[in-house]
Amino acid sequence: MCKKDLNHQNDAGSNQREHTGQRPFACDVCNKTFGTKCDMKRHQLIHTGQRPYACDVCNKTFGTKAYMKRQQLIHTGQRPYACDVCNKTFSRKSQIQSHLLTHSDQRLYSCDVCNKTFRHMFTMKTHRLTHTGQRPNACDLCSRTFSLKSRIQSHLLTHSDQHPYSCVVCNKTFIHKSSMKIHQLTHTGQRPYSCDVCNKTFFHKSSMKIHQLTHTGQCPYACDLCKKTFSDKSSMQRHQRIHTGERPYSCDVCNKTFSYKSHVKTHQITHTGQRPYSCDVCKKTFSLKSNMKTHQLKHTGQRPYSCDVCKKIFSHKYHLKKHQFTHTGHGPYACEVCNKTFSQKSYIKSHLLIHTGQRPYACDVCNKTFRYKSNMKSHQLLHSGHRPYSCDVCKKTFSHKSHVKQQQLVHSGHRPYACDICNKTFSHKSQIKPHQRVHSGLRPYSCDVCKKTFSERSNMKRHQRIHSG
Repeated sequence: MCKKDLNHQNDAGSNQREHTGQRPFACDVCNKTFGTKCDMKRHQLIHTGQRPYACDVCNKTFGTKAYMKRQQLIHTGQRPYACDVCNKTFSRKSQIQSHLLTHSDQRLYSCDVCNKTFRHMFTMKTHRLTHTGQRPNACDLCSRTFSLKSRIQSHLLTHSDQHPYSCVVCNKTFIHKSSMKIHQLTHTGQRPYSCDVCNKTFFHKSSMKIHQLTHTGQCPYACDLCKKTFSDKSSMQRHQRIHTGERPYSCDVCNKTFSYKSHVKTHQITHTGQRPYSCDVCKKTFSLKSNMKTHQLKHTGQRPYSCDVCKKIFSHKYHLKKHQFTHTGHGPYACEVCNKTFSQKSYIKSHLLIHTGQRPYACDVCNKTFRYKSNMKSHQLLHSGHRPYSCDVCKKTFSHKSHVKQQQLVHSGHRPYACDICNKTFSHKSQIKPHQRVHSGLRPYSCDVCKKTFSERSNMKRHQRIHSG
């Protein structure tokens, strides 16, 4: 036995049962067993719903006196337990015991399936559920399932308007206390986690761990449909929605559905018209912080991304990636009809409309139809007569910003695009392709009445007027 000094016979009995594993007291409702009568009685309050102890500050009620006392420490701000390694303080003794394990390399609990080790038994038990696939807790509103009861309680807040935690700096509200704490780091600028390879810093430990995989090249998670690999499980799960077509998040205003929660949030700003971020140089406002940061590069002239083939530099990583496909001659997305390749998935979706003949967007004034929403919006400016852009040289006005830029090239005489066959130069990239047909003899446009072919669409349309009279 453990030779522990005990003052009372009952204490001695309880202590001995800890060693033998005896649990002689059973709940008469659910048959759960306990080592002490006191523990059983405390448990029975769950079935009766009784919460006999109330906090005298906020009136919140509790099943046990100990929980009530713990709540009172929140109001007093008392944190009587201090870590003797880093001096961090805690309101509960159990918290300091858990915290102390972070200073040691001790990982006492291991998974009997994959041998992964853990500091806490609870974390190990949670991990085990990943092997069984068990998700016994289901949300009765959206049927989403969870492995832990605590997670369903957090999830239920997403269905309510409750945001009980607010930032003391900007008053932004949050569903979870942990989210609020992470948010507050944006005000302090604190990034407490750093990569031990490149010293890049992070707000979240999890982000740092995912980043570290970029140094090792490890991508331990693979999609079971296309075998694409990922450095973290959540990215793989998000990717799998491409295969399933799952769009679990919906806008509560227009019911449009999305694959990612972040996309819903971004979309919802279109309904509110909110543009909370403004450029501190020109005061232009933005709905997203990322858009504002991208815009600010115009003022600084910063172009931090460079092509490793031709050394051309770019202000955005996205533009660099798009440019790199010009060296390879093909993109990762191929049209299954004509095999033309594209650098982005959105481009292939737009391209497929050429094959289907679909023109889903119609002008509400003249009913002319368009493949792309942007083209319809541009067309509608013809009806409104709105020409918001003007050339600063000749004051000529235009409905589109791109047209102003083209006009300005006329004044500057700048012709940056050259034909690689005859070296003739052009002010616009779009002019080279029609010109090169002179060399190739390609005439891709044909009249659907007489089958006469043309190198340019505009020439074909002019010709068709002969048939229409």
